[in-house]
Amino acid sequence: MAGGFGGAEVLHERAQHYEHRITWYFIFTCIIAALGGSLFGYDLGVSGGVTSMDDFLEEFFPKIYRRKQLHLNETDYCKYDNQILTLFTSSLYFAGLISTFGASYVTRSKGRKASIIVGSISFFLGAILNASAQNIIMLILGRIFLGVGIGFGNQAVPLYLSEMAPAKIRGAINQLFQLTTCLGILIANLINYFTEKIHPWGWRLSLGLAAVPAILMFVGGLFLPETPNSLVEQGRLEEGRRILEKVRGTTKVDAEFADLVDASNAARAIKHPFRNLLTQKNRPQLVIGALGIPAFQQLTGMNSILFYAPVIFQSLGFGSGASLYSSIFTSGALVIAALISMRWVDKFGRRAFFLEAGTEMICCLVALAITLALKFGQGEVLPKGIGIFLVIVLCIFVLAYGRSWGPLGWLVPSELFPLETRSAGQSIVVCVNLLFTALIAQCFLASLCHLRYGIFLLFAGLIVIMSSFIFFLLPETKQVPIEEIYLLFQKHWYWKGIVGDGEQVEPSGKSGAVV
Repeated sequence: MAGGFGGAEVLHERAQHYEHRITWYFIFTCIIAALGGSLFGYDLGVSGGVTSMDDFLEEFFPKIYRRKQLHLNETDYCKYDNQILTLFTSSLYFAGLISTFGASYVTRSKGRKASIIVGSISFFLGAILNASAQNIIMLILGRIFLGVGIGFGNQAVPLYLSEMAPAKIRGAINQLFQLTTCLGILIANLINYFTEKIHPWGWRLSLGLAAVPAILMFVGGLFLPETPNSLVEQGRLEEGRRILEKVRGTTKVDAEFADLVDASNAARAIKHPFRNLLTQKNRPQLVIGALGIPAFQQLTGMNSILFYAPVIFQSLGFGSGASLYSSIFTSGALVIAALISMRWVDKFGRRAFFLEAGTEMICCLVALAITLALKFGQGEVLPKGIGIFLVIVLCIFVLAYGRSWGPLGWLVPSELFPLETRSAGQSIVVCVNLLFTALIAQCFLASLCHLRYGIFLLFAGLIVIMSSFIFFLLPETKQVPIEEIYLLFQKHWYWKGIVGDGEQVEPSGKSGAVV
């Protein structure tokens, strides 16, 4: 579209000479790195299932267990409204958002690979602590270690995949992170379905099996190469060139390597990357990538539904086993959506997926709210037909989210930042994402209790706002080389008036480098 909505027309002349072949070495590195998403996904899936298991509630939250068993005279929305129970979930995300700033330093100075390995070790320790927990303190401590693991993994893995991928298939490769996240959710729900039948320690098995993806990620991480971008940034030019040739499957990488060197030279001129994010030339990346998209990703309400899908279905009268079974359907829909997005995002573009799926999500949330307003909340079990309708609506919502805000919420921010602020920018992305994840997790059940069906209307209104944000402010980034994304903002109808030609002054008063 005219006025800067498009992207392909601003490709730099040098990018026309990029060459690549898909090699088994490239495929191996991307699959191993993408395992980081399985840590995040497994926890998303397992935590909600465990918090609905009677054995877990009886041991750690007896008050909630008694309330559930006695069927007290309160609205069905309030069965699980307990701040300590939600703290069990959200403590992980508060730990993750703090740890991501340490991850930024490790990722920039030691490399993306180092952060991936540190994250796997911390996640493993958290899984062991949770599986052996004897009290609330051990549970929360275990969640903190899990959070540190997710903070490091979510900081490094999207960057790793975006930097390793050729521009033409960067969208599909980056979304391996979302695919493994969705597979982690699906596997966790399947495990919960079976471990719920193991009394009284089935919940320990669910939590302890989180160590498996951590071990796979650690062992695989030992064999991963560092990204060429990171190697060049560290001054290891010969090694960076060698890895670039290996992952591209060709020795004709002069043009791409020259871009990496130029970006690295600009990066070394920046001594304070976090401060540099505040300059005018980085304003679009700050507003869209670091703040807007990661916050909006959580304000769709999707992670709340994933956290508490078993709880929601149980409150809907499906029963404990049926609730986990229903959650398997929703997580299966996420996997299908991720595959759809991987197949088509580099053809149709990021904006099209954001806007089309956003419309579907709004319709689903409105339908969900109307149905619950008319049929739910009076202490009665929902009619079977209404229950089935709600599950279908939730699955359609998940399919829409899973091909838009889910994967693109990680893909687009990882594309936007120039090399000199990429690690710092991704840290803020993860920090904002986990902050809003934690806040939503902590507040959702209380909001569900007090706002009832209105909570879903609130999320629908927020999706209208975020879709408008995408339509007016995000240029199309498909197939644009990652080191040339900044050119899009110099052509955008709105951002060009702010970034100019990219030469800006840092807050300290020194001239910033042009990327």
